[in-house]
Formats: sequence, structure tokens, C-alpha cells
Amino acid sequence: MDLYLLGSVSWLDSQLIYHALPRLGLEGLILLWPESPYVCIGYHQDAEQEVDLSYCRACGIPVFRREVGGGAVYLDGEQVFYQLVLRRTHPLVQGSKEALYRRLLEPVVLTLHDLGLAAGYKPVNDILVGGRKISGNGAGEIADSVVLVGNVILDFNYEMMVRVLRVPDEKFRDKVHKSLQENLTTLRRELGSAPDRARVQELLVRRFSEVLGPLTPRPLPEEVRLEAHRLAEERFSDAWLLRRGMRLPVRRVRIAAGRQVVQSVHKAAGGLIRATTEVADGRFVSVDLSGDFFFYPPRALDELASHLVGTPCCDAESTIAAFYATKGIESPGVTPGDLAKVLSMLR
Repeated sequence: MDLYLLGSVSWLDSQLIYHALPRLGLEGLILLWPESPYVCIGYHQDAEQEVDLSYCRACGIPVFRREVGGGAVYLDGEQVFYQLVLRRTHPLVQGSKEALYRRLLEPVVLTLHDLGLAAGYKPVNDILVGGRKISGNGAGEIADSVVLVGNVILDFNYEMMVRVLRVPDEKFRDKVHKSLQENLTTLRRELGSAPDRARVQELLVRRFSEVLGPLTPRPLPEEVRLEAHRLAEERFSDAWLLRRGMRLPVRRVRIAAGRQVVQSVHKAAGGLIRATTEVADGRFVSVDLSGDFFFYPPRALDELASHLVGTPCCDAESTIAAFYATKGIESPGVTPGDLAKVLSMLR
């Protein structure tokens, strides 16, 4: 398999290259780190709800929406990224998404063992040391490929992570900061100093080769750079970033007798689910679902929202369960019952 050891790259290339490979039908393992900081949000998230866009723009911090689920995160050169692109027919991506994570994150767990840490995998997609997250991961389907992206956190700017998030007040921001400190750790924190990026990269290559087979270092093909450049024009735009932006108020609003607009939130095991909908006479008139969870195939979440329009609110769970069965939906840690629960809050 091709191995792309790219080292320090522009923040935009650190996201666009793994988006470009699948569109060209190419497989490979990419190792890199961004040369400047940015914020990256999950495929299903609402940028305006999750990130303080005004602050980021004022500070020159770019914000990017990836084609992989999960939550908003602050990324910089203190994290070594691994990005694995495999065709959907590859034996290693068969089975459930949890099985995929467990199988493909084993090299990262062993890399941390090599560095002297007692790391372990925690479903659905985290790697922990001493009960604290040290590696964030996500998987998605792009073109005819499955993509796994993740990082080994050498060091982390907790203050900036908290500052770029949109929060209701400073008391809440302080609480998030405290929770991050307690639940997210780094190699520097665990080892006393951060190892050299090249050392981490070397260990990742060795451990991934045990799962993927021989890895052949290659320069990035020109066609990949051209495709990344093409994608940049679309993906670094407000049209893409704000495409799921919801302009409805975060409260219950009575429009008329029997008709209301509501936004509600439910925390499932697999992540936060946010629903905004209009209900009239006990039926869904419009539905918008977003959040930091994973949903496969990704675009089916919008299809599910459309599918719910016109159905009785009381039939939400059975309608969602039938949709899951028909479409073969996987959403680790998020069940039809979870989605129905967030919708039931709307009534």
C-alpha cells in the first residue's frame, strides 16, 4: 500500500488530501501535521451553533467542515495525523463500524504502548490513557472508499479549544475547560515531554504495516494535488461551511393553534443530537437533524429528516427503525430510540 509521509503541510491540505484520494479511486496511508491552527467541525454539525465564527474570523483561525462525523475540534501542529483511505471492498473495512474502529485503531494503541503508555481502545472511537482521551478518531465514507482519520496528541491548547467554541456564557466556558483538562490528555502531560514527531511517525508506520501489509513511501501524485486544489474552491466557502446552518430560535415558539417550531438536544452514548422541527396537528412539517455523532451513510441523515416529514410524531421511533432497516443504517452509540427521544421533546 502507498504511504505518504508529508510532514508539515498547510492546514487546508491537512484536510483536503484525504478527501481527494477517494475521489480518484486511490488507497493509501497519510501521515502529516498542519503548519498552522484551525478548527474542524463534523459533517453533521451546525457551524453557527457549535463554533464562535466571529471570534475565529477576528483571530484569523480558519474553520473547515469535513466529510467525516464527530465534533468540533481545535487542531494544530502539536498533533500527528494519520489518515487511512481504503476501498469499500477492502477486507479490513468489512463488518460493523465499531469492528472497523477496533481493528484499525490497534496500530495506534500499540504505538502508544511503544512510547511507554498503557493505552487502550474505548468504543466507539476513542483511545484512552488513565481514563483520559489521548487520540480522537472518526471514520466516514467518501466516494467508493472508507476513510479513517485520527491523531496522536503530543500537546494541546485547552484554552484555545474552549475559546473557539460557541457557549452561552463564561461560567459554561469555565466548566468546559475544566472538563477538558480532566478528560483529555497529551503525550507531554503523560511523559513529561512530547516526543519528536518523526519518532511518533516512525512508530505509526511500523504498527500500521503489521495490519495493512508492506507500506511503500511515495511522493503525493500530482493528480491528488490538483483534485485537492479543485476541492478547496468549494470546501473553503461559507456555502459549504454553513450549509446546515439553522436560523430557527433555540426555544419553543408557538406559531398558531396546533403549530409550533422547537429546537431540542439529546445526549446519546454516541454523541449530541440536535433537532429543529416544525410540528402541526401532531405531524412533522419540517425536520432538521444535526450533531457530533456518526451516521453511515452520511447523506442518509438528510434523507431520514425528509422521510419523517408528514408522519405522525407518535410514530417517530417506528418510522426511524424501519428506515434504519431498509437503508442499512449504522450510527454507533445512537439508536432509533435516541433520535425518537430528541424528536419527542418537540411535542
